[in-house]
Amino acid sequence: MNISEQVALVTGANRGFGRHLALELLSRGSKVYAAARNPESIDIPGAIPVKLDITDPQAVAAAAMAVKDVTLLINNAGSSTGASLLDGDLDKIHLELNTHFFGTLFMVRAFAPVLANNGGGAILNILSALSWLSMGSSGAYSAAKAAEWALTNDLRINLYPQNIRVAGLHVGYMETDMTSSVNAPKANPAEIAKIAIDGIESGSFEIVADDTSRGVQSALAGGVAAIYPQFA
Repeated sequence: MNISEQVALVTGANRGFGRHLALELLSRGSKVYAAARNPESIDIPGAIPVKLDITDPQAVAAAAMAVKDVTLLINNAGSSTGASLLDGDLDKIHLELNTHFFGTLFMVRAFAPVLANNGGGAILNILSALSWLSMGSSGAYSAAKAAEWALTNDLRINLYPQNIRVAGLHVGYMETDMTSSVNAPKANPAEIAKIAIDGIESGSFEIVADDTSRGVQSALAGGVAAIYPQFA
């Protein structure tokens, strides 16, 4: 895929990783729709703001009707409530699933026909190393990302015959507002954005962007004891 020829829609583009993705795409010549609940919060020169709440199916449908030239959809918008599955606020758990799983599903169901009408294209779902791993806290986020990974795998199979390639990006912590309270090594989001768009351009189905994600992916083959040494 030649990125300079694509028309991209990036959700959650007003800040954090989404903003870096939009900037990277613009630097490579893409036309970029930058989507956010509050389009006035988007300050990316060259990007076209789009009002969008991915958890609202009607808002998603309206966006798909408004921007019919999209060939690259990047599902980046996210939430991180810190909710525990065992005793966390159920509303927060619902929010995580509504954002990462159902929000992504709403977007793909609305925009897959748009991409197909434009001759095909690509979808990138921003996943996480926590798609494969739980840290024992923030279980709602891990569960939602795991569900989004399963969604990505299923949609990849079903959309490939329509010339739509579905990819997932796995990455650990990045230096963004969402992780400001996390005391752990963090990747530079601008560098990860470059890796992500390189992966789309090269036709990758799964983009494992950092050492954290590569380590977790490798450990999966070793079973529970390899991922969680306390159970060895």
